[in-house]
Amino acid sequence: MERRTFRAMGTEIELLVEAEGADDALDAAEREFHRLESLLSRFRDDSELSQLNRDGSIDAGPDLLRVVELALAARERTGGRFDPTVHDAVVAAGYDRTFESVPADGADAGAPVPAGGGVRIDGNRIELEAGVRIDLGGIGKGYAAERAAEPLATAGPCLVNAGGDIATRGGSWPVGVATGDGTLTLELFGSALATSGRDRRTWQRGGRALHHLIDPSTGASAASDVIRITVVAADAVDAEVLATSLFLAGMDDAATEANAAGVPAVIVGADGRTLLAGGLA
Repeated sequence: MERRTFRAMGTEIELLVEAEGADDALDAAEREFHRLESLLSRFRDDSELSQLNRDGSIDAGPDLLRVVELALAARERTGGRFDPTVHDAVVAAGYDRTFESVPADGADAGAPVPAGGGVRIDGNRIELEAGVRIDLGGIGKGYAAERAAEPLATAGPCLVNAGGDIATRGGSWPVGVATGDGTLTLELFGSALATSGRDRRTWQRGGRALHHLIDPSTGASAASDVIRITVVAADAVDAEVLATSLFLAGMDDAATEANAAGVPAVIVGADGRTLLAGGLA
């Protein structure tokens, strides 16, 4: 087993591959993360995403175009629970720079900014409704994990972990998931996993605890009774979307929806309960 870690997209990236002499594949996977960060980061003034948010329209390259398409499709199928147009709401809440630089405490946050803004795609051109900006942080990480897994898999069975967004190719991969009273191990076979929670990226403004998971309908940090939810899906993009959507549903509704859809989910509540859903027992 060969392993590499590095920083990209505001988190620690871990690459694992069952192979020897896999430096070329590891190099290619790492380059893919840095390449996609240079396109999709809202924190880089020279990224394609920042240009789109500044100018309101862009003739997009294939990766930005694809991630925006995926994000809009996710908004449609989740009924707006997942929405890429939360950019201004996240900024108003205080997450206006890389998380490492966000002050832990400060004055009152800005007024909440509900999402749901218009985004139009015509060919490779993306156009934003006036005043709309988009954030591709979570779905961008899932997309990058999947893209990086492709060159890594040329060396052997592999796992890519982008701050909890996990993509795999081949092999069997045990992954520990924190519950309310310990750790549960899930086995991934060519599948993916993502976790959404309000217990890590948190800060205070005006004495109020805030977090990065925005309720698009209100523009404020979501008041979910879920602390953390982990889901398994076919790929890391779907896992990221499902984790965010089910987090916003609330604990009991998340379990009901996961069971109905057959989505394996570990749901940890603020009351200390852990619910297993979607076939997990």
